[in-house]
This record gives sequence, C-alpha cells and structure tokens, in this order.
Amino acid sequence: MPSVLIVDDLVSIHEMLEAVISPTGFATAFATDGEKALIKYKADKFDLVLADIDMKPMDGITLLKQLKIYDPNAVVIIMTAYASTESAVQALKFGAFDYLQKPFRVDELIATLRRAIEFKKFQAERAAAMSASGGPPPDLESRLVGKSPRLQKLVSQVKKLATVRTPVLLIGESGTGKTTVAEVLHAANGATEASFVRIDCSLSSEVSFREGLLGQNGDGGNWVKQAKGGTLFLQHLEGLTPSVQKELVSVLRNASYGFRLVCTTNADLEALVDEGKFHDELFYRVASLPVQMPPLRERAGDIPDLVRHFAAHATNPLFDANLIEFTADALAMMASYHWPGNLIELGQVVSKIAATSDTRVITSQQLPLRLREVKSWPPLGDYLAGQEKQYIEMVLHACRGDKLAAAKILGVDLAKLG
Repeated sequence: MPSVLIVDDLVSIHEMLEAVISPTGFATAFATDGEKALIKYKADKFDLVLADIDMKPMDGITLLKQLKIYDPNAVVIIMTAYASTESAVQALKFGAFDYLQKPFRVDELIATLRRAIEFKKFQAERAAAMSASGGPPPDLESRLVGKSPRLQKLVSQVKKLATVRTPVLLIGESGTGKTTVAEVLHAANGATEASFVRIDCSLSSEVSFREGLLGQNGDGGNWVKQAKGGTLFLQHLEGLTPSVQKELVSVLRNASYGFRLVCTTNADLEALVDEGKFHDELFYRVASLPVQMPPLRERAGDIPDLVRHFAAHATNPLFDANLIEFTADALAMMASYHWPGNLIELGQVVSKIAATSDTRVITSQQLPLRLREVKSWPPLGDYLAGQEKQYIEMVLHACRGDKLAAAKILGVDLAKLG
C-alpha cells in the first residue's frame, strides 16, 4: 500500500484528507509542521509527501528543499491557497512534483496522488534496471564521443537521467548533440523507435500544436498519445506562442500517458521568464533537470577522437574508411578552429574530405580555407590528463618545430617542450 505523509498545521485538514485519501488505497501519516515532517520522513521514508506551503516554523518550500537534500528522489506535492500560487509555481523550481490549489476537488487530489505514485514506481523500476544491467544506457559511449572533462561531466549526467522520468531540458547551441542525448535517454527506457515523437516548436504552427499536442479538450492530442511509453521530444521550446505555452502547462499537469518529456532550447529561458516572455510554470515544469550542452570549442581535446569517429563512417571509393588518417598538423588546425556549427559542422567537414580525398592521409592543406586561416588555439588545460603530449606534438608540428612559438601558443614554459 503506497504511503503519503500529510503536512499541515491545521488538524482539521488532516481529518478531511484522511477521510478522502484512505479509501482510495493510500496509507496516511501526519505532521503539523515542516520540522516534524522531516523527522518522520527520515525515520520511515514515505512514497509521497503532501505539504502545505504556509506553515511555521518551517514552511513547505523549506521542507521541500530539505527533503530533496536528504533524498533527491523524494516526491513532494505542495498545497497552496489561491493567493500564494506564485510561490507554489516556484516550488516546481526546487523539484516539487506538482501543486494543488486550495480549495481543490477530491478527484483532482486523487488523480494527482495516483500520477505521483506512478512516477515513484517508474523511478524505482528504472533504478533497479540500471543496477541490474551494471552499465550505462545503450549506445552511450559510442554516441557521446570523447574523453574531455566537459564531455565526461555530460556522460555522468546522462547516466543519472536515464534512471528517472523527470522532464529534462537540454540547453545549448545548435549542433552540440541535444538530439543525440534525447535519443540515448529514449533508448535507455527500452522504448520503441515509434514512440519517439519529435516536434520542432519553431516550425510547427499554432494550429498543429492545438491538434497534435493539446488535443480537442486540452487533454493531449495524437502526439502525446503516440509518445505513450516513450519520449515526447520538443525542440526549440522558446518557439511556442504564449497561448500554447499556457495550454501546454495544463496538458503536462493532467497527462496520464506515461511519457518522458525532453525539451531543448538555444535561448536563456530563465531570462525570458524574468522578462515576462515565457510562461513561468512551464519553465519550472520542464527545467527541473537542466543539462548544459558544451560547445565543441570548449572540448577541443575531443577533436582527434571525433575526427576518427566521423572519418570511419565516411564512404570513400578508393580506401577503407577505417584506414583514413588526418595528420597532426591537420588535427591541430581543427582543434584551433572555433566551430560555430559544433558537431554538425565538424561532421560535415570530416565526412566530405574523407569521402572525396584521393589520398589515404589527409593533411592541413586539404582542410577548408576557413580552418587554415585560424590563428588562435585552445588552452592546454582543455585537454584531459594523458592527452597533453598528443596536443603538444600537434602544435609543434603545426609550428614546424619552432618550440618558442609552440610554447607561446600553449602558454607553457619552453622547458616543458624538452
């Protein structure tokens, strides 16, 4: 029997909630303030916490924060009076599962509790599956290529995200791999390819959204239903009109289709919220797990691995793609370029050269002119320990053996170059 800890400073609220919740199959326990609730939760971890926002000495928001510190997987629903709805929306920012506005209907309360317990069950199943498999999500290492600190941080985040179904917001420039991460998370759930529903918010019309996303009665259209058991992938979330943003909040609150929501943006959505240009509740619902995608220029140490990866997938009529090599000076030039198109641009450059070259070894002279004109270099510190030697050799080669010039580029003492 799922358990729910009810936290409210009014005993009459306890009695009322027990009367409506207990018959639906939930075991109930009570606390009259946040401090007592925290003690009870630590003594006997509950499946759900239903807490009022306005309590003393510890209010509901503070309790939420403390619970999340103690147990990041705690599922908390905030109750709020109409006048403090703004504070309840802020609670979503700190990881609340949802909020209920007093006075709420009994059916709304029970529906929210059932959605929350389904979410709790999914989290437990994913954690158990990941523990049993003893490894990362399928295709993770082969699709997120590189060993730089920035990429390893991303890989670590993706591994953790694969165990939960909380909405994920991928933030970053175009071409940084947001779609790849969404596909990896989708595959980690063991979902079918058909249930990966990809929608570009910047291209779809408002009419399309109302039909596909919102549905006839605002309870979810065909896109939402197709994503059942899989992933609803909304790209360029900042492209939604204000009216659709508002209605999407209603869909996310009421949807019982059991999908993972993954959104992407190139914009600073939090700044848009502050400017009143993006719906605050929608932001907090999708941004509880934000992931910053590093641009390629901040993970220059991954360039050699990425070049080999893209070259190996090219098709050259004269050579086996696995035998194609890029020289050290070519790799050095590529590492020094700022790559505004990120992984997409790098992949296009490498694939085109590898597919059309009439020589197996690719030199810097075969690179596009925009790469050969670059005069700046990434710092040596961007390279992972153990790769410094490789990068130094690339720069030395590009400098035609001039150690003084190489030392200035690398920002190291001449003695370090031997």
